[in-house]
Amino acid sequence: MKPYRFVIAASACALLASCASVSSLDPTALIQSGQMATQAAMLSDADVRALTDKSCAQLDSENQIAAANSTYQKRLNGIAAQLGDNIDGVPVNYKVYVTKDVNAWAMANGCVRVYSGLMDIMNDSEVRGVVGHEMGHVALGHTRKAMQLAYATSAVRSVASSAGGVAATLSGSQLGDFSEKLINAQFSQSQESAADDYSFDLQKKKNLDPSGLVTAFNKLAQLDGGKSSMLSSHPASPARAQHIQQRIASNQ
Repeated sequence: MKPYRFVIAASACALLASCASVSSLDPTALIQSGQMATQAAMLSDADVRALTDKSCAQLDSENQIAAANSTYQKRLNGIAAQLGDNIDGVPVNYKVYVTKDVNAWAMANGCVRVYSGLMDIMNDSEVRGVVGHEMGHVALGHTRKAMQLAYATSAVRSVASSAGGVAATLSGSQLGDFSEKLINAQFSQSQESAADDYSFDLQKKKNLDPSGLVTAFNKLAQLDGGKSSMLSSHPASPARAQHIQQRIASNQ
């Protein structure tokens, strides 16, 4: 049985991209790491909710949230009213993080966060396009897949298991690592394009002008990479702006 178990663990490490030092792990650690990777790939809806609830709560506690009566939150409330209060039936809660960083993200539990740095350089139409894009990653299952990988690569550092559910297996530091990986998840070119189209289609469905997507991409492309964590996880390609411009022109 030992060779078979080692193959499972080694395969899990190949999946994880953070197992360069596999030789430094003992067989027991490899087996348990493989089990946790398998568990990550089979996360239930309850597991997803528990992990994202914990992650969002931690990030909220670590960031300054704009006051309800602030200009930032009022702007976001207006955008939220246009986009809707749910993603395929999952209730959405919108908040603004007061920070100079330029970013926005959404989680599978409906947690949507927009950074004030992004709102400072974009008008409401552009912010709406970006938020719609992030909601697209959720609706299309991209964030769930990213969450599985983030969980696996965070939990692989631990060889302990828990009967309290997958969320209970993460220590505070692991949860922080998981959250960072999740909000900075790298999406494929096809996933980015699909999320762009989701935002476009959502806005057209609600009789909104989707042209903000084009100008938002152009603004992101002009930013210094050091000023926006969004550029590393959501590359602002001129081709993406052109694609949306073509859809606008063809009204499709």
